[in-house]
Amino acid sequence: MASRGTVKPSGNFNASADAETLRKAMKGLGTDEDAILELLTSRSNAQRQEIKTTYKTLFGKDLISDLKGELGGKFETLIVALMTPPLAYDVTSLRNAIKGAGTDEKVLVQILASRTPQQVKDIVASYRQEYDDDLEEDICGDTSGHFKRLLVILLQANRQTGIQGAEIENDAQVMFKAGEQKFGTDEQKFVTILGNRSAEHLRKVFDAYMKMTGYEMEETIKRETSGNLRDLLLAVVKCARDVPTYFAETLYYAMKGAGTDDDTLIRVMVSRSEVDMLDIRAAFRRLFACSLHSMIKGDTNGDYRKALLLLCAGDDA
Repeated sequence: MASRGTVKPSGNFNASADAETLRKAMKGLGTDEDAILELLTSRSNAQRQEIKTTYKTLFGKDLISDLKGELGGKFETLIVALMTPPLAYDVTSLRNAIKGAGTDEKVLVQILASRTPQQVKDIVASYRQEYDDDLEEDICGDTSGHFKRLLVILLQANRQTGIQGAEIENDAQVMFKAGEQKFGTDEQKFVTILGNRSAEHLRKVFDAYMKMTGYEMEETIKRETSGNLRDLLLAVVKCARDVPTYFAETLYYAMKGAGTDDDTLIRVMVSRSEVDMLDIRAAFRRLFACSLHSMIKGDTNGDYRKALLLLCAGDDA
């Protein structure tokens, strides 16, 4: 599978030369932010890890500590995120979402709804290794109700594979009876089906549901559920349909309206830059009256904006 990321490994990569460049950008008076952001956004994450190791070997200093000492604000957050291996980035994001004051449900939703079962298994194992804690227990201690149940199902990473032809109509029927056809909602039915079936199976179920009821699955979920559960169910449905489209919408709503949700903006731009950013850009242009590039440009500023635009890597105006 060809990567649909905007960030590719650098062809004539030289970790020592890159480490020297970064050191020079940070030494002496003033910091050369442009040199730092140009370099780090044009290397793959694996190459950045090599630079980090080489930097320590050459200078006896920790590159991330040095970067933190020179940079500040959202730009610093973005650069540190770029320097973190993808799995560790997911694990740290989840940990911070649970362990801070209050729970950041949005992070739980975005990560657990969009990662593949194998990625979820890796996250669970890495979380245990890193914190000597059980991610499922930590999430259970911080959430409740059907929202918690669906998160637990997603953490099992046991989705069926393929399409269960015989079950398609039945699944659609069960959700219709549990929602639109019933006074009140049987959320558990939605949780079980949406949490356990494969993406390709669910797409068939959504088509069958539309034929049967005249409603898109998303419309029903919006009407029948609320709060965190609603957000998570919608994320699962959207990711089953198309992950890049889900992230295009996520980015749009992170920037739309008053104030920017920078945490979400940084997390999505960094974590998808080597995966499917080209598809996210295309979906964004299809869904909204502007390009991702122009929206980032209008919503951010300074070195932070420059770095985000380099990760976006092109304007689909």
